[in-house]
Amino acid sequence: MPKGKFEIIRKCQICGAEFAAKTIESIYCSKACSNKAYRQRQAQLREEKKLDEIANKIDNRYDLINVSEAHALFGVCTVTIYRLIRKGIISHVNLGEKQIRVKKSELMNIYPLRKSIKETTKPIAKMYSMEPQDCYTIGQVTEIYKVSEKTVYKHIRQYGIPIRQIGKYVYTPKSEIDNLYK
Repeated sequence: MPKGKFEIIRKCQICGAEFAAKTIESIYCSKACSNKAYRQRQAQLREEKKLDEIANKIDNRYDLINVSEAHALFGVCTVTIYRLIRKGIISHVNLGEKQIRVKKSELMNIYPLRKSIKETTKPIAKMYSMEPQDCYTIGQVTEIYKVSEKTVYKHIRQYGIPIRQIGKYVYTPKSEIDNLYK
């Protein structure tokens, strides 16, 4: 993507260092931080896949589940489950060494089920005030942020920012434009 005529100062999501973003999409300060974020996302996906496999193997006929199955179903750390057992918040059955079972119904009263990556829902549509006093014209955007009209229209299409035409002026919400070019 070509470099803009303006400078955007951002904070890297990995190392926390401030940097001048070369493009609007830049969120990492270097290739090393980008690679580290990629590795973290891949590790998280592997962990989610492993938890999904464990959760799918659980027999729904029984109310008692072991601690690792509870971790897979509810996304709660095993240490937290053991802490709840020690405090007496949830009841348990000890069948031997490393064979503690807890009641699934008691955990359901405390925690919601973990959402799988595949069960993502469609985001709720944002509501905008498209009145002229709450919007910039395209000409105002080009003057304030020192970008060309072509670039503004490209970003509006790319990021799904709504527009409204009144007469010969095209309006777009101030909040979205400010968030985009900050």
